[in-house]
Amino acid sequence: MRAAFYISDGTAITSEVFGHALLSLFPTEFEHFTIPFVETHEKAESVKQEINKTFRRTGEPPLVFHTFVNPEIREIIDSCDGIIYNFLEHFVAPLEQQLQLEAKPKAHRTHSIHENNYDYRIDAVNYALANDDGSNVSNYEHADVILVGVSRSGKTPSSLYLALQYGVKAANYPFTDDDMDELKLPDFLKKNKSKLFGLTIDPQRLMEIRDGRMANSKYASARQCRMEIREVEKLYKKEKIPFLNTTKLSVEEITAKILSATGLQRHKY
Repeated sequence: MRAAFYISDGTAITSEVFGHALLSLFPTEFEHFTIPFVETHEKAESVKQEINKTFRRTGEPPLVFHTFVNPEIREIIDSCDGIIYNFLEHFVAPLEQQLQLEAKPKAHRTHSIHENNYDYRIDAVNYALANDDGSNVSNYEHADVILVGVSRSGKTPSSLYLALQYGVKAANYPFTDDDMDELKLPDFLKKNKSKLFGLTIDPQRLMEIRDGRMANSKYASARQCRMEIREVEKLYKKEKIPFLNTTKLSVEEITAKILSATGLQRHKY
């Protein structure tokens, strides 16, 4: 299996995201290694040896994606036995020419705390935790978005990701088996209808997820899953609530689609 390293003198998030995006285009498996904060010569030499050792073990040069700001550290990594993909060098020169500015590299700048960014995200995370799974329905006027759907359709991870990545205050409310006989919007959701966004999921996938949580239960039965999804999708259509099928989507894709559909203001930068 071909090895891929994602390395930086910062968080390595940028090299990891770009690297994963590129490798996802190829129908094969990779062995992934993410190494952040390579900030000293000693650490760089250690990482270089790890890459070289991987080359000897696999017989194929590892793919090395990096975004180093420090040129001395970058030179050490570039001298390894891997195939180097330096994302920054391909874009800096054209941007300098376009902006008529000289780049002034600084470690950690891309993920540092900018003005109120940190406060937005921490407040949003605290809000998501306090308003998870319908636990505090009296606080919905402060929500940026309220995710609704059946249990295990992706509401909680999506709420937390919206908060942590984008500083968006996301509450979520579950429709349970007790609601299904006459499914309708409770008054506290009606008051905030403009903030509602529905999640749904294919019944078969829902059954698999629930079976892992409560095997051989009514909650995880195929009949129950089909019924709940049918009723909740009818409600979305009747109340004109925008909704998204999460079956084949990652949490990153779910939240990106929610932001796109709602036009919510991001507080990421």
